[in-house]
Amino acid sequence: MTDHPFAKAAEIINEATALIITAGAGMGVDSGLPDFRGNQGFWNAYPMYARLNLSFIQAANPEHFERDPLFGWGFYGHRTNLYRNTVPHQGFNLLLEWIDRYQLDHFVVTSNVDGQFQKAGFAEERILEVHGSIHHLQCTIPCSNNIWPNHAAFIIDESTMRAEDSPECPRCRRVARPNILMFGDYSWLPQRTAAQEDNFDTFLEMNRGGQLVVIEMGAGSTIPTIRNLSERLGQRHQVRVLRINPHEAQIGKPHLSFASGSVEALSGIAAELHN
Repeated sequence: MTDHPFAKAAEIINEATALIITAGAGMGVDSGLPDFRGNQGFWNAYPMYARLNLSFIQAANPEHFERDPLFGWGFYGHRTNLYRNTVPHQGFNLLLEWIDRYQLDHFVVTSNVDGQFQKAGFAEERILEVHGSIHHLQCTIPCSNNIWPNHAAFIIDESTMRAEDSPECPRCRRVARPNILMFGDYSWLPQRTAAQEDNFDTFLEMNRGGQLVVIEMGAGSTIPTIRNLSERLGQRHQVRVLRINPHEAQIGKPHLSFASGSVEALSGIAAELHN
């Protein structure tokens, strides 16, 4: 096997029977999305919260939807608009291209709530969103286990980070909130994510004993859900992990690390696959 990391990665993908894509907030950076790295990173993306001296954890507190729903929806409505207007970067297309060319069974596990994988063309039934999705709503109370698509339109006053209006629960007419697992959240409805977890478990069972490659992108250690999953999968026989992260790329052998952004690393691998 060649020593060049891109060539090694290409060889691993070429020999794989299935692909698991794991992605954290850094995956969206090449699409222009913020990754909220630390308070300063959050405030660079949302300077209005710096003026209010609110951290990401404080802005993402579910209590806002009960105490001051328009302020709660200021943050999440702004993010909804941002994600709806974002075009997934070329890395998504490269992954889909490899899946098609090498006929790879595949699954996506992401901590992102932005819906970019679906937008890029990945099948809904092959995605696990471990923290939920901003594109789905639930009752704030919640009065039932209903989860429904977020079709609400949001107008945000960016000087105050307040929404003009907030969506409501169709059952009890109270305020609706995103079906996202927030910080200190005891009201999140996990049923949609649990169904996705069942799909992922089925995928793993069907590919037991196969040659699996895990491509991890933009998963940091602050909330290590995705990194931990990749490493657990990497302990299995015949599973290789390719970790792509410009800040925290380290991973033990026989796995590979790429200290770069997603598009740069995937493009480098693609060039080797085309050779």
